[in-house]
Amino acid sequence: MNLDNHPCFNKKSCKDFGRVHLPVAPACNIQCNFCNRKFDCVNESRPGVTSSILSPDQAMAYLADVVAAKPNTAVVGIAGPGDPFANGDKTMETLTKVRAAYPEMLLCVATNGLNIHPYLDELKAVNTTHVSITINAVDPDIGAKIYSWVRDGKRSVGPVQGAKLLLERQLAAVEGLKARNIMVKVNSILLPGINEHHMTDVAKKMGEMGVDIFNCMPYFPTKGAHFENMAEPGKDVVKEIRKAAKVFVPQMTHCKRCRADAVACSTIH
Repeated sequence: MNLDNHPCFNKKSCKDFGRVHLPVAPACNIQCNFCNRKFDCVNESRPGVTSSILSPDQAMAYLADVVAAKPNTAVVGIAGPGDPFANGDKTMETLTKVRAAYPEMLLCVATNGLNIHPYLDELKAVNTTHVSITINAVDPDIGAKIYSWVRDGKRSVGPVQGAKLLLERQLAAVEGLKARNIMVKVNSILLPGINEHHMTDVAKKMGEMGVDIFNCMPYFPTKGAHFENMAEPGKDVVKEIRKAAKVFVPQMTHCKRCRADAVACSTIH
């Protein structure tokens, strides 16, 4: 098992290794103003989109087909289409089955971090090697502009209280993951007029916490989302922010905004 074979964490591995996302997690526990999740949109490539939802057993059958067709698949990830830990039982059942069947496969999850903490020891037990957390602000006042609501168990709270709770959970998640020697990538959506001048603050905090790589993802307009009329940030703006953020933490510059059911190997990258 080579940790450098994860194409999202290591750009050099993209030409030789691929990964597959298993869409076993339909529910989400936050509503982001930039997000509109659809389950049947085959022509759209972005997080939160999948053509179907699989049970853990169906995911294993699908994975067997993927590995047979693309033997250089090195990573199995769960990235939704909701949040893996709003569907914690299904997520952990799937990861456990994958680890038993493919002991050399890298395991990865992508989450908002709200409810990952109860699962940290289980993730370590199945040797999950990589986790991505989307952290769009380290100031709750800015976060309150990004989220409509946050659901903690059966309790839903509004943007102000929700952003504060989410940030507390996210920072605890990063700390807990690094304490267990799990590699952490932080995704941060660049939202013009909302957090563009805050990105370096996010990067600085993540660097202080030992995050392995930082992904400044430019917002892409999504029809039906609250922010659907927000303009996409210019390439020069993204470049300057990544340059400033690089002072604090290594940058990811090759993100493809992958779907929750994405399959990608060297021939695609």
